[in-house]
Amino acid sequence: MLRRRMLIMLGVVLLIVLALGGYKAFSIYTMIQGFSKPKPPISVAVATASEQPWQMRLPTVGTLKALQGVNLSLEISGTVKDLMFESGQKVKAGQPLLQLDSAVESALLETAQADLGLAQLDFGRGSQLVDSRAISKGEYDRLSAQLQKNKATVNQLKASLAKKRILAPFSGTIGIRQVDVGDYLASGTMIATLQDLSSLYVDFFLPEQSVPKIALGQPVQVIVSAYPTQKFPGTISAINPKVENSTRNILVRATLANPDGKLLPGMFASLQVMLPDPQQHIVVPESAITYTLYGNSLYVVGQKKAEDGSVEKDDKGQPILIAERRFIETGERRDGLVMINKGVQSGEQVVTAGQIKLDNGAHIAISDDKTLTDKNSQPRTD
Repeated sequence: MLRRRMLIMLGVVLLIVLALGGYKAFSIYTMIQGFSKPKPPISVAVATASEQPWQMRLPTVGTLKALQGVNLSLEISGTVKDLMFESGQKVKAGQPLLQLDSAVESALLETAQADLGLAQLDFGRGSQLVDSRAISKGEYDRLSAQLQKNKATVNQLKASLAKKRILAPFSGTIGIRQVDVGDYLASGTMIATLQDLSSLYVDFFLPEQSVPKIALGQPVQVIVSAYPTQKFPGTISAINPKVENSTRNILVRATLANPDGKLLPGMFASLQVMLPDPQQHIVVPESAITYTLYGNSLYVVGQKKAEDGSVEKDDKGQPILIAERRFIETGERRDGLVMINKGVQSGEQVVTAGQIKLDNGAHIAISDDKTLTDKNSQPRTD
């Protein structure tokens, strides 16, 4: 009985071992079959490296300034009697903006004008009497001097009255007012800012070695952070005739139109000075470049070669495409394109999407799927 149980147990163990061995053998067979099958090609998106005119630019930064801009303030002190503008209003040259209390000056002017009228009558009589020798030449000179003095007094009081009000020195947009009716203002108090926004200046610095590359009338493109996708064209209008001793930079001014009033004085501007004579350069989409610390590279579409140098073809008779990794020298980047100085020839196809799955020599297939480009629209950085 004991012997029979032992035989049964040995039989069960043998069956388990055979089952495990068979399963393992089947797994190994499946893996071998999987390795023996060719891997499907990796779908990628490609673009053609092209040669096109590339205008070199000098990048720099600057600050926007109004064509005309002042802080309106008073020359003399006084109490605000009337304000004739609203904050943010557009005003014209010569338009009254503020009036101080001028009752005392007005009364003094009336007195001076009365004295002037009397002096004019006395001088008129004296002119008739001096010819007949009824008065002396000295008395006539005194009457003439008195007339000139009274005229000067009237002009002085008129000038004082004129300083009691502020007129717009030029047409523009007035800022937020800083005073109210009834305020007593000391001389020099700022009322508001007035800016002519029809055109703007942008002042910027360039290194002294760039002086031979710039000239009056040269175009520039300005970008501000408020409108990052819009470029504002301008032209160089002035070049400072002196290089700064501390920085060895030269100050340059460009003028740009502002018909929509989008740009404001004081804005930080990023600009590029357009250099003349565009040169032909090879460019590729920026998404094709992989940026690394040890060098920039991209994948070029190539054809798989056999040992005898002939091109291998697939079942459909089409050449088998592979990805060839190349290290390149890049230049400027602009509008989604990169200038290639070395490593790619015009007309070669470069991989613009799907590079994350690639290795050098990987089998690829060119895809028209736009989602590949959408997922890989940014340049790679490994």
